[in-house]
Amino acid sequence: MGKNLLFVGAGGFGGTLLRYGLDEIIPAPLNGFPAAILFINLAGCLFLGWFLTYCLSSSNISAQVRLFIGTGFTGAFTTFSTFTVDTVRLIGNGQDAVAVIYVIVSVVGGLLMSCIGVWLGRKMSSKREGAAV
Repeated sequence: MGKNLLFVGAGGFGGTLLRYGLDEIIPAPLNGFPAAILFINLAGCLFLGWFLTYCLSSSNISAQVRLFIGTGFTGAFTTFSTFTVDTVRLIGNGQDAVAVIYVIVSVVGGLLMSCIGVWLGRKMSSKREGAAV
């Protein structure tokens, strides 16, 4: 268990740094819409859907790599707590409509991106299996 914690922690460190960097460089629109966090969470949904489908179908990927990338990196890269705080902030600023749009786009977009990631993973897995024959 101790060794696995190191893999999760190291992946989490990388995911956190990437999230921070993107949050710094993606500009926030004037209305305060949390565009960076929306992008980060949607990208994370797409990536994790792909990773869990394509990469985990390969027996060549170790449990430690799965922990590093899936649990550590992607878990730290995406952030539900920031999503909820941003939503509460929008409501507190009287931007109820913007908050509702943010929640809908985040949830529906996240589901859509996860589905696309799974679809891509399956498509890439079937091509890899066909090439190996």
